[in-house]
Amino acid sequence: MLQPDRGAKRPRGEEDGGAGGDEDSRGGKQLKGMGARELARYREAEGGAEMRETEELTGDKKMILEKLMDQDEEEPEAEPVDESSVKKMILTFEKRSYKNQELRIKFPDNPEKFMESELDLNDIIQEMHVIATMPDLYHLLVELNAVHSLLGLLSHENTDILSSVVDLLQELTDIDTLHESEEGAEVLIDALVEGQVVALLVQNMERLDEQVKEEADGIYNTLAIIENMAEFRPGMCTEAAQQGLMQWLLKRIKAKMPFDANKLYCSEILAILLQNNDNTRELLGEMDGIDVLLQQLSVFKRHNPSTAEEQEMMENLFDALCSCLMLPSNRDRFLRGEGLQLMNLMLREKKMSRTSALKVLDHGMIGPEGADNCHKFVDILGLRTIFPLFMKTPKKMKKTGASEREHEEHVCSIIASMLRNLKSQQRSRLLSKFTENDCEKVDRLMELHFKYLEAVQQADKRIEGEKHEMVRRGEILDDSMEDEFYLRRLDAGLFVLQLICYIMVEISNSGISQLQQRVQQILNLRGGSVKVVRHVMREYAESIGDGKSDEFKEAERKRIMDLVDNF
Repeated sequence: MLQPDRGAKRPRGEEDGGAGGDEDSRGGKQLKGMGARELARYREAEGGAEMRETEELTGDKKMILEKLMDQDEEEPEAEPVDESSVKKMILTFEKRSYKNQELRIKFPDNPEKFMESELDLNDIIQEMHVIATMPDLYHLLVELNAVHSLLGLLSHENTDILSSVVDLLQELTDIDTLHESEEGAEVLIDALVEGQVVALLVQNMERLDEQVKEEADGIYNTLAIIENMAEFRPGMCTEAAQQGLMQWLLKRIKAKMPFDANKLYCSEILAILLQNNDNTRELLGEMDGIDVLLQQLSVFKRHNPSTAEEQEMMENLFDALCSCLMLPSNRDRFLRGEGLQLMNLMLREKKMSRTSALKVLDHGMIGPEGADNCHKFVDILGLRTIFPLFMKTPKKMKKTGASEREHEEHVCSIIASMLRNLKSQQRSRLLSKFTENDCEKVDRLMELHFKYLEAVQQADKRIEGEKHEMVRRGEILDDSMEDEFYLRRLDAGLFVLQLICYIMVEISNSGISQLQQRVQQILNLRGGSVKVVRHVMREYAESIGDGKSDEFKEAERKRIMDLVDNF
């Protein structure tokens, strides 16, 4: 009868653990295989996969631990965790790490010789998880060089050791833990950044095989470390992207693999890297990342995402694309990559991707840098797509979680950008749209004008009431309060109202008398006033051109005020 070999004793002398290489045995056969599976099984047993093995292992583990305790001075069983016990733990880790390295160099082809030291090393790494509950002691990890040693283990031949280190780092950098002790967190993150942790983690992910579940988990946990660090210190995103992360993410996103949690996580990290960061946007553009994003999104042209997770990934990729389009040089790459054609098709197909495609077009066409995209959009018959969306806000918006206001804002913004940027024949085509069918587009524009005017007036009333209360209580209305009130007005619909008024003054100044007459006629009919429109436009002109040069702001203000004066 074959007994499962009492493998945790880890036979030293015998080649074949007397079990004829039976799958259940923990004999020499497994040991020869560099110990990766041995450790995996060992881990599984720890998790209680097989009761009998577990009992034996814990028995044997106790023996090993007792032996180790003899070495590391007698220590009581449940010692409270404090500074001295953490120091002791780190020193034990250093010893075991050094011993394992030494044995691996000495007996590179004889796993049995270093197997025990590897299991010991793995044990102490598991024990060190307790340090993650005490961020105020993180400085010890740095002072005693443990961070350096952990980073060194990221290139360990045994992927189980590597996974254990990644697990530990992920727990140490958990964002809630980091916020518990800012000081400890700063020290740890400094040491990791200095040790080029991202470059090492990326090299690591290159080695891992996602067909193996443990290694796929290793990649997921690695991405979690990067996310934690980026959230705690957004300034490191540029460096991280340049240390091979951007390239790896793009490669993984376009890999021909079924959709899974790792692909979703990659899309999330990519969107984080690109947030408010022109350096990473430029880098992505140079790596043909715009094409990668467009290829990945083209799947959703005719098909909806099949799960909520896949929908989340789609949104992340759209967000990444919008972010990239904030950089003028990427607008050109988007144009050459036929991004406009793809977005136009998505708008026609009426799938879930429609809402986001609208947002991308808005980002691609806004401002003077969007001029080429505006002209191209008219050339590919985009006006036929955008105006039906202007005339009627789709009912299906609810499903994708976008609001009616968001939809109307993007559509109005696209039309305003075209009025601003289009020249000659394309501009005439746009203006003639407004005269079609007895100026129905002007009627719709005015309907939206009164809808948003009312929303803003109500918000203004509430804000006035609050200001009155504050003054009565003797509170001071400082600039930051005023800014907050302004943001609340924008949220209530002021921004859409500004876009609508801009479209009104543009078409009234187009030299097509029919349009000007229709705008005035409806204003008079519904008791609106030119004065209100002028007031809205003045306020808009004041707030224009964030992050743009002063000359641009000045020129743009003057252009808008000239339109207003002629209105």
